[in-house]
Amino acid sequence: MVTETFRPELPAPLALRPLSLPEPVTTRLSNGLEVVTVEDKHLPLVSFRLAFRSGDANDPPAIPGLSDMMTHLLNEGTETRSSKQIAEEIERIGATLLAGSGSDFTTVSASALSIYTDEALELMAEITLRPSFPQNEIDLARENTKQLLIQQRAQPTFLATERVAKVIFGDHPYSRISATPESLDAMTRDGLQHFHHSNFMPNNAVMIAVGDIERAKLLDRLNELFGDWPLGSASAISFPPLPNHPVRAAYLVDRPGSEQSNIVIANRAIARTSPDYFPMLLMHTVLGANASSRLFMNLREEKGYTYGAYSSLDTRRVAGSFRATAEVRTAVTGASLKEFFLELERIRNEAVSDKELADAKSYLTGVFPIRIETQEGLIEQIVSIRMFDLPHDYLNTYRDHVNAVTVMLRRLATKSGLLRNQSSITIRKGVARSSNEHKKTARRAPTPGGTHRRNRVLSCAAYSQHFALSQAGCLRPRALPE
Repeated sequence: MVTETFRPELPAPLALRPLSLPEPVTTRLSNGLEVVTVEDKHLPLVSFRLAFRSGDANDPPAIPGLSDMMTHLLNEGTETRSSKQIAEEIERIGATLLAGSGSDFTTVSASALSIYTDEALELMAEITLRPSFPQNEIDLARENTKQLLIQQRAQPTFLATERVAKVIFGDHPYSRISATPESLDAMTRDGLQHFHHSNFMPNNAVMIAVGDIERAKLLDRLNELFGDWPLGSASAISFPPLPNHPVRAAYLVDRPGSEQSNIVIANRAIARTSPDYFPMLLMHTVLGANASSRLFMNLREEKGYTYGAYSSLDTRRVAGSFRATAEVRTAVTGASLKEFFLELERIRNEAVSDKELADAKSYLTGVFPIRIETQEGLIEQIVSIRMFDLPHDYLNTYRDHVNAVTVMLRRLATKSGLLRNQSSITIRKGVARSSNEHKKTARRAPTPGGTHRRNRVLSCAAYSQHFALSQAGCLRPRALPE
């Protein structure tokens, strides 16, 4: 019997294959609506995105959440159909019809079998151009959202995200991550209609179509449905300046009785169009993007402090954020912070090894084709290209840009300031408990699904708080109310 000796090393990754992407074709309707079409007849499916260059950042300062509410209500009633009738028609043709907003742009999306292209586009045009914002649907959405806010404010991850956004972005609209009970009460039918007319205009939008389409026929149909859409004039918005953080500061939010600490180390990052985007992406991948990155291997695999430690790079039109996060046991909050800053200083002061850089490049270039192999994945990438004014050849050159990054990540980490003392820390913390109480917690029966309710509340005991601040070198610890 012959047995094969297990290979001590992973096999080398395969060479990259050329991307075979259908070429997007761009045109404009007479009213200024830009139309991007990508013909892909492999499957009898079509996907549409109508993307507007305005999003949550365009909400009135006193009414955060208005974009979210407006998009939520688009398919809850039009001039000719009720919410129920819209839902029944969507179900009849087996389509999807959704709307949503992000920080920088808003989208209305539809997908269906290609034999129902006309019906899907008609529904899409109706909710986009002729929503009626029924008062009963507004009232229902308002109350549902208030209940959702109560649930969110019981989640430490939401509270930490809310606090970090405020610290990083100050009075800039990026600091607002949700509606408030007061802003929900201030939303009226007239206000929603005015906001809709002020932001939904053809010269502020791009229609993207991907799938089993015939371009000439599609353009005729779009002219029928959207051709009479009148031009508008988007008002210029002046955003407040972003704050500076001259020293490292700790923001502590007390939550008595919590079981864990939610640590978020963050700072302002680059805009999406920054020339440092790809080096930053590689640095983030090496540091904490996945389960083989430095943070995960240190805090989970080596130390056992957490189920997972990661970094995130969020790039937007004006600015972004870079964050390193973990949910850790109360007793190791300080030790965890020490390891976080060790890794942040290491990637700032030491050159990334050739192997780490090669692995990160292999990961990014390997998953990229998977992300664009479906219609939905491809159309989402095209939306980002158009909304952030990225180069039109972005998809074809993505892997080249990744592979062009050198080991000079140390220069980038130093130049960017992301990993210097400007970092802000948010720690969800609670009251220290006796060792007997901790033993009781350890023996507590798990909830359905086999896991403890560890994500419900987080904590940093008093002794860990003191240790964490001293080890992290925070010059201005700030205790914040819940």
